[in-house]
Amino acid sequence: QYGCLILHVGDVTFSLRQSLDPLQGVSQISLEEAVRREDINVAFICTENLSHEDNIRKFLQAQKHVCVEYPMTMNYKAAVELWDLAEEKGVILHEEHIELLSEDYIQLKREVEGKTLQEGTLHFTGGALKPGFGFPAFSGIARLTWLVDLFGELSVTAAALEEDSTNGYSKMTAKLITSDNRPLTWIEERQPGLPRAKNINFQFDSGSLTQIPTAPRGTVGIFMQDLIHFSTKLAGQVTPEELTKEKVRVLHCLELADKIQQLCHS
Repeated sequence: QYGCLILHVGDVTFSLRQSLDPLQGVSQISLEEAVRREDINVAFICTENLSHEDNIRKFLQAQKHVCVEYPMTMNYKAAVELWDLAEEKGVILHEEHIELLSEDYIQLKREVEGKTLQEGTLHFTGGALKPGFGFPAFSGIARLTWLVDLFGELSVTAAALEEDSTNGYSKMTAKLITSDNRPLTWIEERQPGLPRAKNINFQFDSGSLTQIPTAPRGTVGIFMQDLIHFSTKLAGQVTPEELTKEKVRVLHCLELADKIQQLCHS
Protein backbone atom coordinates (compact mmCIF):
# COMPACT_ATOMS: atom_id res chain seq x y z
CA GLN A 1 0.00 0.00 0.00
CA TYR A 2 1.46 3.32 -1.05
CA GLY A 3 1.28 6.31 1.24
CA CYS A 4 3.15 9.28 2.54
CA LEU A 5 5.35 8.78 5.59
CA ILE A 6 5.80 11.86 7.74
CA LEU A 7 8.47 12.16 10.43
CA HIS A 8 8.90 14.82 13.04
CA VAL A 9 11.20 15.15 16.01
CA GLY A 10 10.32 12.86 18.87
CA ASP A 11 7.58 10.90 17.10
CA VAL A 12 6.71 8.99 13.95
CA THR A 13 3.42 9.51 12.16
CA PHE A 14 2.13 7.71 9.06
CA SER A 15 -0.16 9.61 6.72
CA LEU A 16 -1.77 7.18 4.29
CA ARG A 17 -3.85 8.62 1.49
CA GLN A 18 -6.11 5.56 1.24
CA SER A 19 -7.09 5.32 4.89
CA LEU A 20 -6.74 7.17 8.18
CA ASP A 21 -7.31 4.05 10.26
CA PRO A 22 -4.62 3.34 12.89
CA LEU A 23 -1.56 1.51 11.57
CA GLN A 24 0.44 -0.65 14.01
CA GLY A 25 -1.07 1.33 16.87
CA VAL A 26 -0.07 4.72 15.42
CA SER A 27 -2.80 7.26 14.70
CA GLN A 28 -3.00 8.54 11.14
CA ILE A 29 -3.22 12.13 9.96
CA SER A 30 -4.21 13.58 6.60
CA LEU A 31 -1.70 15.02 4.17
CA GLU A 32 -3.30 18.43 4.67
CA GLU A 33 -2.73 18.26 8.42
CA ALA A 34 0.85 17.08 7.92
CA VAL A 35 1.55 20.06 5.66
CA ARG A 36 -0.08 22.47 8.11
CA ARG A 37 1.55 21.30 11.37
CA GLU A 38 4.62 23.23 12.49
CA ASP A 39 6.07 20.31 14.49
CA ILE A 40 6.50 18.24 11.32
CA ASN A 41 9.78 19.07 9.64
CA VAL A 42 10.44 16.24 7.18
CA ALA A 43 8.31 14.31 4.69
CA PHE A 44 9.15 10.92 3.20
CA ILE A 45 7.08 10.50 0.04
CA CYS A 46 6.44 7.00 -1.29
CA THR A 47 3.21 7.45 -3.20
CA GLU A 48 2.53 6.32 -6.78
CA ASN A 49 4.96 8.02 -9.17
CA LEU A 50 2.33 10.20 -10.81
CA SER A 51 1.51 11.94 -7.51
CA HIS A 52 5.10 12.63 -6.44
CA GLU A 53 5.27 16.11 -7.94
CA ASP A 54 2.12 17.44 -6.31
CA ASN A 55 3.02 16.03 -2.89
CA ILE A 56 6.59 17.34 -3.05
CA ARG A 57 5.39 20.79 -4.00
CA LYS A 58 2.96 20.96 -1.05
CA PHE A 59 5.63 20.09 1.50
CA LEU A 60 8.29 22.36 -0.01
CA GLN A 61 5.88 25.28 -0.05
CA ALA A 62 5.30 24.58 3.66
CA GLN A 63 9.10 24.79 4.13
CA LYS A 64 9.60 21.12 4.99
CA HIS A 65 12.47 18.89 3.90
CA VAL A 66 11.53 16.11 1.47
CA CYS A 67 12.90 12.66 0.70
CA VAL A 68 11.12 11.08 -2.27
CA GLU A 69 11.37 7.80 -4.13
CA TYR A 70 12.57 8.06 -7.71
CA PRO A 71 11.39 9.52 -9.99
CA MET A 72 10.55 12.79 -8.28
CA THR A 73 8.53 13.95 -11.30
CA MET A 74 7.22 12.75 -14.64
CA ASN A 75 8.95 15.55 -16.58
CA TYR A 76 12.21 17.47 -16.47
CA LYS A 77 10.72 20.98 -16.27
CA ALA A 78 8.78 20.17 -13.11
CA ALA A 79 11.89 18.72 -11.46
CA VAL A 80 13.82 21.92 -12.11
CA GLU A 81 10.94 23.96 -10.66
CA LEU A 82 10.84 21.81 -7.51
CA TRP A 83 14.58 22.05 -6.97
CA ASP A 84 14.43 25.82 -7.40
CA LEU A 85 11.57 25.91 -4.89
CA ALA A 86 13.55 23.86 -2.36
CA GLU A 87 16.50 26.25 -2.66
CA GLU A 88 14.19 29.26 -2.35
CA LYS A 89 12.66 27.81 0.84
CA GLY A 90 16.04 26.77 2.25
CA VAL A 91 15.14 23.07 2.60
CA ILE A 92 16.56 19.77 1.36
CA LEU A 93 15.02 17.92 -1.59
CA HIS A 94 16.45 14.41 -1.83
CA GLU A 95 15.60 11.82 -4.47
CA GLU A 96 16.23 8.31 -3.21
CA HIS A 97 18.56 6.20 -5.38
CA ILE A 98 19.10 2.88 -3.63
CA GLU A 99 20.17 1.26 -6.91
CA LEU A 100 23.55 2.98 -6.57
CA LEU A 101 24.08 1.54 -3.08
CA SER A 102 23.73 -2.22 -3.68
CA GLU A 103 26.87 -4.30 -3.24
CA ASP A 104 26.42 -5.83 -6.72
CA TYR A 105 26.32 -2.39 -8.36
CA ILE A 106 29.31 -1.16 -6.39
CA GLN A 107 31.28 -4.20 -7.58
CA LEU A 108 30.10 -3.60 -11.16
CA LYS A 109 31.32 -0.02 -10.97
CA ARG A 110 34.72 -1.20 -9.75
CA GLU A 111 35.01 -3.55 -12.74
CA VAL A 112 34.03 -0.80 -15.21
CA GLU A 113 36.40 1.83 -13.80
CA GLY A 114 39.49 2.46 -15.90
CA LYS A 115 38.09 0.69 -18.97
CA THR A 116 37.32 2.40 -22.28
CA LEU A 117 33.81 1.63 -23.48
CA GLN A 118 33.27 0.67 -27.12
CA GLU A 119 29.53 -0.05 -26.92
CA GLY A 120 27.05 -1.46 -24.45
CA THR A 121 23.54 -2.65 -23.66
CA LEU A 122 21.48 -2.72 -20.47
CA HIS A 123 18.30 -4.78 -20.84
CA PHE A 124 15.82 -4.87 -17.97
CA THR A 125 12.90 -7.31 -17.83
CA GLY A 126 10.09 -7.49 -15.31
CA GLY A 127 6.39 -7.92 -14.69
CA ALA A 128 3.75 -5.40 -15.70
CA LEU A 129 3.55 -2.21 -13.65
CA LYS A 130 0.43 -1.12 -11.80
CA PRO A 131 -1.31 2.09 -12.92
CA GLY A 132 0.29 5.28 -11.65
CA PHE A 133 3.93 4.43 -12.32
CA GLY A 134 4.21 6.47 -15.52
CA PHE A 135 6.18 6.13 -18.73
CA PRO A 136 8.93 3.43 -18.75
CA ALA A 137 11.77 5.96 -19.06
CA PHE A 138 10.67 7.43 -15.72
CA SER A 139 9.50 4.30 -13.89
CA GLY A 140 12.77 2.63 -14.92
CA ILE A 141 15.02 5.61 -14.27
CA ALA A 142 17.12 3.52 -11.85
CA ARG A 143 18.64 1.72 -14.86
CA LEU A 144 19.29 5.02 -16.65
CA THR A 145 20.97 6.28 -13.48
CA TRP A 146 23.27 3.27 -13.60
CA LEU A 147 24.37 4.15 -17.13
CA VAL A 148 24.96 7.81 -16.28
CA ASP A 149 26.86 6.91 -13.11
CA LEU A 150 29.02 4.39 -14.99
CA PHE A 151 29.68 6.29 -18.23
CA GLY A 152 29.02 9.97 -17.53
CA GLU A 153 26.86 12.45 -19.40
CA LEU A 154 24.74 10.89 -22.14
CA SER A 155 22.68 12.06 -25.11
CA VAL A 156 19.60 10.43 -26.64
CA THR A 157 19.76 9.71 -30.38
CA ALA A 158 16.60 7.61 -30.85
CA ALA A 159 13.85 5.87 -28.91
CA ALA A 160 10.86 3.65 -29.62
CA LEU A 161 8.07 2.00 -27.67
CA GLU A 162 6.39 -1.29 -28.59
CA GLU A 163 3.12 -2.07 -26.83
CA ASP A 164 0.60 -4.92 -26.85
CA SER A 165 -2.07 -3.85 -24.38
CA THR A 166 -4.01 -7.08 -24.85
CA ASN A 167 -1.16 -9.08 -23.33
CA GLY A 168 0.15 -6.32 -21.05
CA TYR A 169 3.41 -6.21 -23.00
CA SER A 170 5.66 -3.19 -23.44
CA LYS A 171 9.21 -2.70 -24.66
CA MET A 172 10.99 0.64 -24.67
CA THR A 173 14.31 0.88 -26.51
CA ALA A 174 16.47 3.99 -26.16
CA LYS A 175 19.65 4.66 -28.12
CA LEU A 176 22.19 6.75 -26.25
CA ILE A 177 25.73 7.99 -26.83
CA THR A 178 28.44 8.95 -24.37
CA SER A 179 30.32 12.25 -24.49
CA ASP A 180 32.96 10.55 -26.68
CA ASN A 181 30.32 9.08 -29.05
CA ARG A 182 30.25 5.51 -27.74
CA PRO A 183 26.81 3.89 -28.29
CA LEU A 184 24.67 2.52 -25.49
CA THR A 185 21.28 0.80 -25.74
CA TRP A 186 18.82 0.81 -22.84
CA ILE A 187 15.83 -1.55 -22.98
CA GLU A 188 12.91 -1.76 -20.52
CA GLU A 189 10.75 -4.81 -21.29
CA ARG A 190 7.70 -5.75 -19.22
CA GLN A 191 4.94 -8.34 -19.32
CA PRO A 192 2.99 -10.25 -16.67
CA GLY A 193 5.08 -13.22 -15.57
CA LEU A 194 8.32 -11.94 -17.14
CA PRO A 195 11.20 -12.65 -14.73
CA ARG A 196 12.78 -9.59 -13.13
CA ALA A 197 16.35 -9.34 -14.38
CA LYS A 198 19.05 -6.92 -15.51
CA ASN A 199 21.18 -8.14 -18.39
CA ILE A 200 24.30 -6.28 -19.49
CA ASN A 201 26.69 -6.50 -22.42
CA PHE A 202 29.45 -3.91 -22.14
CA GLN A 203 32.23 -4.11 -24.71
CA PHE A 204 35.52 -2.46 -23.76
CA ASP A 205 38.82 -2.07 -25.55
CA SER A 206 40.23 -4.64 -23.12
CA GLY A 207 37.40 -7.18 -23.20
CA SER A 208 33.73 -7.56 -22.36
CA LEU A 209 31.49 -7.63 -19.31
CA THR A 210 28.31 -9.68 -19.78
CA GLN A 211 27.20 -10.43 -16.23
CA ILE A 212 26.53 -8.24 -13.23
CA PRO A 213 28.95 -9.44 -10.55
CA THR A 214 27.59 -10.76 -7.28
CA ALA A 215 28.92 -9.49 -4.00
CA PRO A 216 28.22 -10.35 -0.34
CA ARG A 217 25.48 -8.31 1.29
CA GLY A 218 26.63 -5.51 3.53
CA THR A 219 25.74 -5.11 7.18
CA VAL A 220 23.67 -1.96 6.51
CA GLY A 221 20.68 -2.27 4.14
CA ILE A 222 20.43 0.00 1.11
CA PHE A 223 17.32 1.80 2.36
CA MET A 224 19.07 2.61 5.63
CA GLN A 225 22.16 3.76 3.73
CA ASP A 226 20.03 6.18 1.75
CA LEU A 227 18.29 7.40 4.92
CA ILE A 228 21.68 8.04 6.52
CA HIS A 229 22.75 9.99 3.43
CA PHE A 230 19.59 12.10 3.63
CA SER A 231 20.20 12.65 7.35
CA THR A 232 23.72 13.93 6.70
CA LYS A 233 22.23 16.47 4.31
CA LEU A 234 19.80 17.61 6.99
CA ALA A 235 22.69 17.92 9.44
CA GLY A 236 24.66 20.09 6.99
CA GLN A 237 27.42 17.50 6.70
CA VAL A 238 27.39 17.24 2.89
CA THR A 239 29.49 19.78 1.00
CA PRO A 240 27.88 22.17 -1.51
CA GLU A 241 30.01 20.56 -4.22
CA GLU A 242 28.62 17.10 -3.44
CA LEU A 243 25.05 18.43 -3.32
CA THR A 244 25.50 20.12 -6.70
CA LYS A 245 27.02 16.99 -8.26
CA GLU A 246 24.06 14.89 -7.10
CA LYS A 247 21.54 17.48 -8.29
CA VAL A 248 23.18 17.63 -11.74
CA ARG A 249 23.05 13.83 -12.07
CA VAL A 250 19.41 13.57 -10.98
CA LEU A 251 18.27 16.36 -13.31
CA HIS A 252 20.35 14.99 -16.20
CA CYS A 253 18.65 11.58 -15.88
CA LEU A 254 15.20 13.18 -15.75
CA GLU A 255 16.01 15.28 -18.80
CA LEU A 256 17.11 12.15 -20.70
CA ALA A 257 13.91 10.35 -19.65
CA ASP A 258 11.86 13.31 -20.85
CA LYS A 259 13.61 13.27 -24.22
CA ILE A 260 13.10 9.51 -24.58
CA GLN A 261 9.39 9.90 -23.89
CA GLN A 262 9.10 12.67 -26.46
CA LEU A 263 10.82 10.57 -29.13
CA CYS A 264 8.63 7.55 -28.37
CA HIS A 265 5.50 9.66 -28.78
CA SER A 266 6.63 11.53 -31.90
